[in-house]
Amino acid sequence: MSFLLGSGAGFSGDRTDAAAPIVAELIRRGQPCALVFETLGERTLAAAHRAMRETPEAGFEPLLDELLAPVLRDCLRHGIAILGNFGAANPDGACEVVSRLARQAGRPDIRIGRVHGDDIRARLTDLDLTLWEAETQALPEADQLVSANVYLGAAPLVQALELGAEVVVTGRVADPSLFLAPLVHHFGWAWDDWDRLAAGIMAGHLGECGAQVSGGYFADPGFKEVEGLATLGYPIIEVEVDGRLVVTKPPGTGGCVTERTVKEQLLYEVHDPAAYLTPDVVVDLSGAQVRELGPDRVEVMGIRGKPAPPRLKTTVCYEGGWQGEAEISYAGPNALARARLAGQVLRERLAFRVPQELRKRLDIVGHASVFDDDDGTLQREPAAPDGDYRLRLAVEHPERVWVERATQELLALYCAGPAGGGGVRRQLQRRVCTASYLVKRTDVEAFATLVDSGSSDHVAS
Repeated sequence: MSFLLGSGAGFSGDRTDAAAPIVAELIRRGQPCALVFETLGERTLAAAHRAMRETPEAGFEPLLDELLAPVLRDCLRHGIAILGNFGAANPDGACEVVSRLARQAGRPDIRIGRVHGDDIRARLTDLDLTLWEAETQALPEADQLVSANVYLGAAPLVQALELGAEVVVTGRVADPSLFLAPLVHHFGWAWDDWDRLAAGIMAGHLGECGAQVSGGYFADPGFKEVEGLATLGYPIIEVEVDGRLVVTKPPGTGGCVTERTVKEQLLYEVHDPAAYLTPDVVVDLSGAQVRELGPDRVEVMGIRGKPAPPRLKTTVCYEGGWQGEAEISYAGPNALARARLAGQVLRERLAFRVPQELRKRLDIVGHASVFDDDDGTLQREPAAPDGDYRLRLAVEHPERVWVERATQELLALYCAGPAGGGGVRRQLQRRVCTASYLVKRTDVEAFATLVDSGSSDHVAS
């Protein structure tokens, strides 16, 4: 009998009503299954650490209540394990939310597994780190450090399930490892069964972004039509003990699962199809076979695996000064010329109003923004003179005062001209920089505990 993996969310900020149809279908089928919430990215983890600095009780997924409340009672009643990286910077806080929701659902005795070991801030300078990608070669100073988290694999999550956890709460774990863990636990796959581990990881890779694989990110009107985007069905992955898998979605939901949607997601963010690095296994997709079995049912086979890498990716986030944005709109006759003139005026003002080292970028949204360079090359290309254009300024500097000054200069265009500007928006915030390192697997201490649902104390494994 296949094991069913349901994807309840693909990022922090995803739809909070997406899991209910998944759970209803898992219950209807009555097969071994798990529900996975993937809500953590590098930017969201840094934001969570910053939120925890300001409010110690914060730092976990802010939508956790809305994600779990509609489905927790049914999952606990029907034995559907829940796994999620919604712990972010504060897994203990997330465990407390899960415990409270369980009490409200009539299950005060819920078993919550808490994964430890991804946060290595306290040990950062003592570890053997290899630089992977960063703006600077040196580690940030201690007072600049925001976070340092290792991408853990599935092993501590499997440990949590073996301890009897009904909900597993993690911080930074490789996204597809959330899906691999219940497969290893259910099927008993060995940690050196590379082909099966690779298949499990790719089942997770197909489900980790939620509705991307069921038509959401695929949709492109006139080229790739997708019906029912307002009621998208999030994916369910059927996995066999030998690693064969089928991607589908709940019946009666919008979207589509086709050979094309699956192929797009299969290659999403994969740097090398023959050597896709994950903490659990190196995946080889070069021989993968994708075929439609029927409506909204696509089979994936031929995935192979190689031994796991000796080092794990670590993301270090640190304070990087200040950044600001400001925007103003120009619409109607001759709007493009007025937007261009506003940009010219702003460049001239900034040349003598702020330090030369202030980094800046000006875009004309509606004409040239996403594909332009920092010098505004595309903004000089011909375009419709009349229309609706928005001038955007983005700046960065170590000192807040100069970011405030630069964005204030755009605000001043209201009356300083050109004509017809309006709808100014202006914001400032601390900038977070990221750097990627590789840490020895043997230096990472990852493990799971069960949480006492009546308090925040942990019961050791």
